[in-house]
Amino acid sequence: MSRERLYLFDTTLRDGAQTTGVDFKVADKQRIASVLDDLGVDYVEGGYPGANQTDTEFFAAKPDFRVAKFTAFGMTKRPGRSVENDPGFQGLMQSKAEAICLVAKSWDYHVRVALGISNEENIEGIRQSIEAVVASGREAMLDAEHFFDGYKANPDYAHQVAKTAYEAGARWVVLCDTNGGTLPHELDRIVREIGEVVPGSNLGIHTHNDTENAVANTLVAVRAGCRQIQGTLNGLGERCGNANLTSIIPTLLLKGEFAEQFQTGVTPERLRTLTHASRVLDEVVNRSPYRHAPYVGESAFATKAGIHASAILKDPDTYEHVAPELVGNSRRVLVSDQGGRSNILSSLSRLGLNVDKDDARIPGLLEAVKQREAAGYSYESADASFELLARRELDEVPKYFSVDSFRVMVERRHNARGELVTVSEATVKVFINGDKEPLWSVSEGNGPVNALDSALRKDLGRYQRHIADVDLVDYKVRILTAGGGTEAVTRVLVESHDRGTGDRWLTVGVSPNIIDASFEALVDSINYKLMKDGAKACVHAA
Repeated sequence: MSRERLYLFDTTLRDGAQTTGVDFKVADKQRIASVLDDLGVDYVEGGYPGANQTDTEFFAAKPDFRVAKFTAFGMTKRPGRSVENDPGFQGLMQSKAEAICLVAKSWDYHVRVALGISNEENIEGIRQSIEAVVASGREAMLDAEHFFDGYKANPDYAHQVAKTAYEAGARWVVLCDTNGGTLPHELDRIVREIGEVVPGSNLGIHTHNDTENAVANTLVAVRAGCRQIQGTLNGLGERCGNANLTSIIPTLLLKGEFAEQFQTGVTPERLRTLTHASRVLDEVVNRSPYRHAPYVGESAFATKAGIHASAILKDPDTYEHVAPELVGNSRRVLVSDQGGRSNILSSLSRLGLNVDKDDARIPGLLEAVKQREAAGYSYESADASFELLARRELDEVPKYFSVDSFRVMVERRHNARGELVTVSEATVKVFINGDKEPLWSVSEGNGPVNALDSALRKDLGRYQRHIADVDLVDYKVRILTAGGGTEAVTRVLVESHDRGTGDRWLTVGVSPNIIDASFEALVDSINYKLMKDGAKACVHAA
């Protein structure tokens, strides 16, 4: 049985750019667009040419896409102007876009209040605009803004908007849940009713996530007849985000009736780049990847329970809803005090340490993990610290340097301009293994931990080149109460990032003193980087 084609339309470069704290540069857009094309999406919407310098520059040249259509977004012509005399509309027409998606009001209330025109004038503007795009040889689409709210208020007018765009030659009429407030049962009914006016092969869906239903609404819309799907990587978007393509795409390809009835431009081979695409976007927007994201998150295929760990290793199909390799992810059997020998062996194997299950050192490593977790350590996220611990138990970690002492001072004072400031300064004394003379480093920071981090990374002698591009990018503190008493134990989790390779890793430190705990995690981070780089040391640690 032949499967029906679904078309994927990515709006990350426009909708995603409306996310608080996100500001794409031209180079960012070019990089993300290339990743989306590699993934196999059908349309990459790059933004609104003419609206700002970045988008205008981005649309000045057509990207070298292999699969995707380069798509521009903009408004239908302004009321009272012709398409020829509307600068905004002409900016779209002069761009290098292959397809143009026009946004228009589909709610009569907005036509009256926001545009201040008659319903008939809005309809005529839609018709003229779509016809102009079609006449230019481009693929035309209409984003029917606030469609579901408009349909609930005046279904006849919403029908008229959709029908007008279709009859004017729009390849796609996209129904937008612009405020994200429509629920799945409502959306299902409305899409089916609109399908009586516009064929499903010309209907698209664009949902926002304000009720946490964007993915569900998109899948419901497909079942109800829509054949174009709009969304963003990682669900990026204003307010609560947009429909998350990193969840939608694998669901369409791998799940039940969707996989049986439909196909997309994302082949099984391209689907294996999905996790990579998700991480690239996180890298560009300078965010830590969401560990619990479905399909692509670091914890999406993770377990720490000993019984489940053993079962997963023997029969993963019954414990995982899809194989992680299909989306470019990997299975993680976590090390914790709830785990046993299976967890340890699986974690060692994942780290490239193939140790026999009967190795006499395994019980000692398992006991060390349990004792340390009883003291407050947690290795569920801190893979780097676990790898160092495991390799030390297996006598495989070189000793690169030792910290003889460190000191941190925090002073609140008035500066030369009379402003009250708090200054942190750290001094670290380090012996590089094999050297007789210590290295002293002093650094200031915007806090004691930042000062310590800067001082420790400032000068590691012959190892400095290995850590030159390493930054501390995240720092988390949790106060624990150990042993049922009142003594506070501080757990610090540090995330480091290598600008050169893009790698990230987490390390953990524990102490009643927050500075001690932080410093332990920082030292682990540097040792991990040196170990991964294969840095040479004179003597190995016992």
